[in-house]
Amino acid sequence: MPAHTHGRKTVQGSFKWHQYQVVGRHMPTERTPVPSVYRMKVWAEDKVKAESKFWYFLKKLKRVKKANGQVLATNEIFEKHPTTIKNFGVWVRYQSRTGYHNMYKEYRDTTLNGAIDQMYHELGSRHRCRFSCIQIIKTATVPASACKRANTLQFLDSKIQFPLSFKLIRPSSRTQKTTFKANRPTTAMF
Repeated sequence: MPAHTHGRKTVQGSFKWHQYQVVGRHMPTERTPVPSVYRMKVWAEDKVKAESKFWYFLKKLKRVKKANGQVLATNEIFEKHPTTIKNFGVWVRYQSRTGYHNMYKEYRDTTLNGAIDQMYHELGSRHRCRFSCIQIIKTATVPASACKRANTLQFLDSKIQFPLSFKLIRPSSRTQKTTFKANRPTTAMF
């Protein structure tokens, strides 16, 4: 995906979800003058929601509330190679109507943000699961030899071919090009 420039900020693709790295800690007190620093990678729509999600998880994991904590840094993480196709594995925990479930999903995309976008859409459509009920545990770039899901495996064939359903004969040079043709082009393949 090409990087679009909106003002001063550079955005990779037009994804709703962006990956942020949030670093925070408990406020220094007399008992603990140098508290532990925690770093978390979260997906959110913007920086403010990323920090909110960081405090949501830190409160559950380490008993640190936003009221007695401080965010040290919030950085957006960009893909190193956003033009090459990769296989992504996503480990997810989500809440359905009946309880909590763990799940492993595989997606093919050029960026991790694109794969996460696919994952949110799929869980929303197939499992009727809202964004707030989904927790991403882990993500990884999966090599072709380690892929498991049939949907990903079908694209890993080196001799893969796609049918050409719409064929339009193009002019051989610019001099042969005309705006209007005498008859309609035949695009059907049968």
